[in-house]
Amino acid sequence: MAHEDKQFSTKLIHFGGEIDKATGASSVPIYQASTFHHFDLDNPPAHDYSRSGNPTREALENYIALLEGGARGFAFASGMAAISTSFLLLSAGDHVIVTEDVYGGTYRLLTTVLNRLNIDSTFVDMTDFEQVKQALQPNTKAVFMETPSNPTLKITDIAEIASWAKEHGLLTMLDNTFMTPYHQRPIELGVDIVIHSATKFLGGHSDVLAGLVVTADEALGRRVKQLQNGLGTVLSAQESWLLMRGMKTLQVRMEGSEKSAAKLAAWLQDHPGVEKVYYPGLDDHPRREIHAKQSKGFGAVVSFDVGSGERARKLLGKVKLPIVAVSLGAVESILSYPAMMSHAAMPREVRLARGITDGLVRYSVGLEDVDDLIRDLAQALDI
Repeated sequence: MAHEDKQFSTKLIHFGGEIDKATGASSVPIYQASTFHHFDLDNPPAHDYSRSGNPTREALENYIALLEGGARGFAFASGMAAISTSFLLLSAGDHVIVTEDVYGGTYRLLTTVLNRLNIDSTFVDMTDFEQVKQALQPNTKAVFMETPSNPTLKITDIAEIASWAKEHGLLTMLDNTFMTPYHQRPIELGVDIVIHSATKFLGGHSDVLAGLVVTADEALGRRVKQLQNGLGTVLSAQESWLLMRGMKTLQVRMEGSEKSAAKLAAWLQDHPGVEKVYYPGLDDHPRREIHAKQSKGFGAVVSFDVGSGERARKLLGKVKLPIVAVSLGAVESILSYPAMMSHAAMPREVRLARGITDGLVRYSVGLEDVDDLIRDLAQALDI
């Protein structure tokens, strides 16, 4: 059966590298090697040095390309390594339009590193298409989307932005960490590059640090490959194997966590101690229909505002089940405080302008029983 004929759940298990052709082993071997013997100098081997290519990493890269429906996949040492490498497709003097409430690490990269290389950025509310169009400059070369955005879960109309970008010859990049290819496949909507912090839902177990990139075509893939090899920002063989193991259960984990997230979000909406709930699956989410049009589900991340930094700190100190930590997308629930964690690098006035208040917390719903999670939040919100 050809890959294109398989359902997503089947592709997760049968992706082409699930059986070792040499031994019949039921998982990809870990090629813990830095270099490879040249048996014939006139016919170099497929792999010569692990920075340039490693069989275990290659299996992972082919795996994510298959799941995203792209031409080439690339594995990096972290999500930020994947994002940084993608942005280095740009050159000095270029300009990029970026989702306003983007992940704090991406904001920090653009405003403290790439700006020193004379790569400028404009942050806009991408729920307003007019703002995107008005941000276009003569030197604009790319558009970077994050949808749902982190942490306020704003929704960008992917096809609308991608179509407009193509009219203007702009490269489109999209951070698909929250949705994963199970829910959302941006390449099918016209996006050129899809990026993941694979540390999150793809890995799923809080035990691997990784980033992934998928390009829509081979030509762009060759450019990313040149950067990956030149910068050396590659994922190790051990981490590649661990990530593949986690990805095999992606669908069942996402389904379980999303079901619980929907119930938790609805409960939070009715709680008197919660001022606002952010979750694209709620009926009153302003862009729910757009998200439903481009994604197959609403995800497992719920953000909510308890009104003040003082109340947020008390909540974080009283919860018993979720770990209070940076990151998301794991089998265990993770409660995060963006103001001091994911978006700590963003100046306070910038955070507040983007709706990332001192009272905002982000809940990544895991696989615990949702009624236990609700009972735990109930006692923690009694503040």
